[in-house]
Amino acid sequence: MAVDADKAHNRSNSTTSKASYAHHDDTGTASSHHGSPESLKHQRLEASRKLANPLAGLSHERLYQMGEEYAVNAGLTSDEDLRAFRLGAVIASNQTDYSSILELTDREREVLERETTHKWSNPRMLYWVIAICSLCAAVQGMDETVVNGAQIFYKEAFGIAEDTWLIGLTNGAPYLCCAIVGCWVTEPMNKRFGRRGTIFISCAISALACFWQAFTNTWYHMFIARFFLGFGIGPKSATTPIFAAECSPPRLRGALVMQWQMWTAFGIMIGYVADLAFYPVPDRGIPLGLNWRLMMGSALIPAVVVCCLAYVCPESPRWYLTKNRHKDAFASVCQLRHEKVQAARDLFYTHTLLKAEEQTTANIGTRNRIKEVFTIRRNRNAMIASEIVMFMQQFCGVNVIAYFSSEIFREAGYSEVEALAASLGFGVINFLFAIPAFYTIDTYGRRNLLLTTFPLMALFMFFTGFSFWIPEDSPAHIGCIALGIYLFGIVYSPGEGPVPFTYSAEAYPLYIRAIGMSFATATTWFFNFVLALTWPSLLEAFRPQGAFSWYGGWNIVGFFLVLFLVPETKEKTLEELDRVFDVDLRRMMAFGARQAGWFWGRYVMRRKGGRKPVHPGEEGLDGDSGEEGEFLGEKKGVVGGMDGAGRV
Repeated sequence: MAVDADKAHNRSNSTTSKASYAHHDDTGTASSHHGSPESLKHQRLEASRKLANPLAGLSHERLYQMGEEYAVNAGLTSDEDLRAFRLGAVIASNQTDYSSILELTDREREVLERETTHKWSNPRMLYWVIAICSLCAAVQGMDETVVNGAQIFYKEAFGIAEDTWLIGLTNGAPYLCCAIVGCWVTEPMNKRFGRRGTIFISCAISALACFWQAFTNTWYHMFIARFFLGFGIGPKSATTPIFAAECSPPRLRGALVMQWQMWTAFGIMIGYVADLAFYPVPDRGIPLGLNWRLMMGSALIPAVVVCCLAYVCPESPRWYLTKNRHKDAFASVCQLRHEKVQAARDLFYTHTLLKAEEQTTANIGTRNRIKEVFTIRRNRNAMIASEIVMFMQQFCGVNVIAYFSSEIFREAGYSEVEALAASLGFGVINFLFAIPAFYTIDTYGRRNLLLTTFPLMALFMFFTGFSFWIPEDSPAHIGCIALGIYLFGIVYSPGEGPVPFTYSAEAYPLYIRAIGMSFATATTWFFNFVLALTWPSLLEAFRPQGAFSWYGGWNIVGFFLVLFLVPETKEKTLEELDRVFDVDLRRMMAFGARQAGWFWGRYVMRRKGGRKPVHPGEEGLDGDSGEEGEFLGEKKGVVGGMDGAGRV
């Protein structure tokens, strides 16, 4: 593509209103330029803008008609339902201004206004759905960490204590499965069984796999059982946040979807609790030991609970719509909202978005969408940024601690019980410091959080590794190692913990977002496997000082990757994101260098004056200086839930 043409086209796009996008012809392409590279790019980017708000600019009369037609076609013909859909269609086109809708009752107006003023005021059934999703996250966390304590015993029982590669392969088996199979069966499972069905099946698989692990007697049998566990982890990790997002009201969606991260951290903590609780259990004649079997099997308990409760909550209304079950969809969303007008608004808007998606897919074709992730610069830059944050979520080294902290603490000189107790301390910190992420991720921004926490994570990794040089007979030896690990957990939990999934979910244009998230999820699980596979051998070859320094070095690499290649996405609409990502990489890297120089001069050298650098994709945006927050968190406004571009 011609760079100058791309720039000119982007400048033109930034001044076009959303309403014009809603009424652009279905091809989204100017006939005089049909088939040109610029036209192709215009077509793809405009497809995403159409999806941002397909109702923008329509008159109240037209919206009334559209709402009533939808209700009649769906078989919802009672006077109450017809009224709800007529008003719901109008509200869906502008979800903040209700003053012009005179037909609303005082109760309806109050409920709609409370969505902004009291956004946590929702029906109990909505929180029941979130509770089920949180339990799924706890299952995920336990699946990841019960192996931490169990491996102390089963590696001896299986005779692989001296073979670090077999230990790593066995521990990493579920994540290998997720990367090569588990993540890729999520979509067909969701299409066939729905969100609830996929959650039920994946938790049932997790429960069976945990039970299976408890009865293994060889390392390869354990490997097979843990590989099978990946069929539960992969679909569950992808489906549960989607289920929460599709059931949540727009202004609360971000906070509720973020529950996945927090309760996964809670499950990690409970996994450490189980390890410590079952440690003293005697063998009681069980071959190869009993305590590690109970540790591995304990993760089935929350999975069974989820299986029992999954069908008590309503199915995702969006899934019902994909099956043309509109009455079921309305019944479902009515359980999740206070008033029928709210339910009709959300259902009608979701239906409209689905129709827009179908039309967009038909217009742009489906054969080359994977290719377009790499060939269209806006998409390619989003992919690069997403893959960086997903890769660094693993190579920052956090799961080294999550999976092997007991072995690390034993290497430091702790007894087995002390090592398990110290691991529990890390789990508690990981959970508690994930809570502030609800505030920080939308206040300080994704990029700023990463630029602040990566240097700190590097510092604490180096501190932990170098602490192994302190003489073992000194109390500071153990104390400094534990302190370094805990401080690492404190800065990881609100930064590189929640940012990657949030960033990846919003960086891509809507028409390829599912493909982008598949790449992102597979990336994080693959490198999770690499981490679990290589750590025991890395620890043996490099010793603790070198092994921790290895990941300390990667955190430094992560800082510069974010500085040069990961733009901010906080508070940006879809049109702004198109401009931010559609920038030549050399200009993006030059901006990072200027921003670092400006920060150093302003806050280290204390020099006054000098204009803060503006990202090249934000130059000239009307009403927006384009200035990004500072590394250490220049505070802007908090934006919760969903923005005008439909981003979580």
